[in-house]
Amino acid sequence: MPAKPAIVYGASGYTGRLICEYLREYNVPFLAAGRSKTKLDDAMAAHVPGIETADFEIAEVEHTVEALTELFRGASVVCNTVGPFSTYGHVVVQACLAAGVHYLDTTGEQDWLISLDEKYGADFAAAGLLLCPGLAQMYTTGEIAAQICLETPGLDTLDIAVFWGGSPTIASTQTILVNAAMAKAYYLEQNNYVEWDPEAGLYTLAIPGQHELALALPWGGTSHPVWFRRDPRVANVRALGGVFNKPLMEGVPQIVAGALEATKDMAPDERLVALQEVAASVMSEMPPREYTRINRSVDSVHATGPLGRAHTVIYGNCNYKQTGLLQAYAAYSLIQKAPLATGLASGCQAFGHRELFGVLKAFGFVQDPITTINA
Repeated sequence: MPAKPAIVYGASGYTGRLICEYLREYNVPFLAAGRSKTKLDDAMAAHVPGIETADFEIAEVEHTVEALTELFRGASVVCNTVGPFSTYGHVVVQACLAAGVHYLDTTGEQDWLISLDEKYGADFAAAGLLLCPGLAQMYTTGEIAAQICLETPGLDTLDIAVFWGGSPTIASTQTILVNAAMAKAYYLEQNNYVEWDPEAGLYTLAIPGQHELALALPWGGTSHPVWFRRDPRVANVRALGGVFNKPLMEGVPQIVAGALEATKDMAPDERLVALQEVAASVMSEMPPREYTRINRSVDSVHATGPLGRAHTVIYGNCNYKQTGLLQAYAAYSLIQKAPLATGLASGCQAFGHRELFGVLKAFGFVQDPITTINA
């Protein structure tokens, strides 16, 4: 099979379809890959708008390093959406390194990012390749807001809130439960990881643009403490997130606690299967394609220092579409030129926060940032 410059692995899933849609917008030839040709055929034919005008092929592949390496050879970049990533991602990363291609994914699982840094970051950097997990609305748009705050010198503490309208996908629900059961969540304090209290439950936040208080969770800690740990400007990072749907948020801790209690005595492999079954009982169907008027997003960052502060808010819509666009643009960029950073790097570090913001704005997903500075 002739290589395409971009490969979407997990293309039949909710986010994978969106990445394919926006690769079409950028006129990037791509390979829609996954473990089931039947699912891939159906997803491309029925769920990717405009697919009849895209330059793409479909490939069924085994989830092994050997098979994926062979598939990836000759490509420039792989967009991986197959999670939970801490379970299935290592095989894909190893294949990308062996094939000499850049790696992107959509998750901000902290244990996954830390593991990538420790196991593969140096090798990717030595090969001149980008290892970029967490390129997604939940992490990147908030990081854009944080980077805008940090354009004001003298600020060293980030307080990040990420909110969106809608519900998690099937894959996201699995990731949430598996991550909660098998990994700790951290914030950054004086450049050290500090564990969030696993018994703290829901946090109440004041969200810009509304009078009602919102409910939030550490959401696995998010990727932000990992990205900023090596930024000399930043010493402290806390990130919380949630959906605007309060009943849904109120139910999350109970679902997680019940799943943890029911599986606590199981062996790791058995526990993983049980958690996936629980996730399927919670979310077994693809959510509908996002509505601009319903699926809104708010990314709010307070940055403070000894003698100054800045606050940036980015109002947007359709967080999953934002994710698909960010992935597609990153692939489009990597096909044409080297990234700003190699090895483990965030989307902003690899492509520039102002550049990524411009992409989101150009497609109508975000308003201009609202920044207040007192410094």
